[in-house]
Amino acid sequence: MMRWYWESYEVEMIQGWGMTETNPLGTVSRKIAKRSHLGSTEDQQFENIAKAGLAMPSLDIEIFDEEWNALPHDGEAVGELCIKGPWIASEYYNDPQPDKFHDGWLVTGDVAKIDSEQYVMIADRSKDLIKSGGEWISSVDLENHIVAMPGVAQAAVVARPHPKWDERPVALVIMSDDAELNPEAVIEHCSNIFAKWQLPDEIIETTNIPLTSTGKIDKKAIRARLDEEGYQLPDLRK
Repeated sequence: MMRWYWESYEVEMIQGWGMTETNPLGTVSRKIAKRSHLGSTEDQQFENIAKAGLAMPSLDIEIFDEEWNALPHDGEAVGELCIKGPWIASEYYNDPQPDKFHDGWLVTGDVAKIDSEQYVMIADRSKDLIKSGGEWISSVDLENHIVAMPGVAQAAVVARPHPKWDERPVALVIMSDDAELNPEAVIEHCSNIFAKWQLPDEIIETTNIPLTSTGKIDKKAIRARLDEEGYQLPDLRK
């Protein structure tokens, strides 16, 4: 869509990321954000604005592992996104929440990568990231890839507990009118870019994916619904 607006109307879409506690912007991304980008191709420039962006002036951004070790900015390491700066919240008034702040950092609740150019790439919300066999699986990446399939109207991927792997992904899919779900086709489509261990254990057709008041997928409600239904992963069923 960003490219269509540029090619049709020469309107540049500016990507940004932030939250209430960052008042409001934390990062901004444009087609050309550095002098070095002047000689880049248009494809490379559009890759820039597909990312969350570069930190605003005066702000520090880092990604940390579970033991609060800073992770490399190599575009591969995934960790808890933290931010600090002059206008970033450092506490909540009369509401201590130590898990939201660490050593001066605001713990955003987002999981991200940072590349060598210092671009932030949001991978998922930490509460929605799926940890399987000690490795992280992005529910958002799976959802975006499944929704790109013809006939798929909406998709949601959530974690389900597994005694051996800790968690495994399950995909809920709403099909467009007159389209039929083919679970094998969905798995084959995902296997083009995801490793076998990242693929959903099951593709479930549904007519309702709950949303929050802000229009985001309500994964807490989905997990609760599956719990109420007594859902079990395929390899755990007797």
